[in-house]
Amino acid sequence: MASLVCKNFDSSDETRPFEDDKGRLDLLTTDRGPVGRAVFEPGWQWTKHVRPIAGTDSCQAAHVGYVVNGRMKIVMDDGESIEVGPGDFVSVAPGHDAWVLGDEPCVFLDWVGFGDYAVPTSAAGG
Repeated sequence: MASLVCKNFDSSDETRPFEDDKGRLDLLTTDRGPVGRAVFEPGWQWTKHVRPIAGTDSCQAAHVGYVVNGRMKIVMDDGESIEVGPGDFVSVAPGHDAWVLGDEPCVFLDWVGFGDYAVPTSAAGG
């Protein structure tokens, strides 16, 4: 393992676009696992823009991350919900929908759930 590593999301190892140009996932591969930056454009909703890619009824990825910009509503399959915004730390279990609130992109960094996110028919289904 290297003592120091510096990578930049603007030159990510992989970029995965969402349906209808409603955002993208920029993924960095590290020896400690993948780290992702998602840019969710206004109007983005998981059920509309990732479900067709994932093939599951709701997002089956767990997320542990940080909201850099914008706002998002997250609703669990059981109806529990939260709204998150800039500066918020978020931990979300599998089994949820989410959508952007307002007119600015929501930028979200995730250390847990983006490795298999928005991959067609992925095992994570997220």
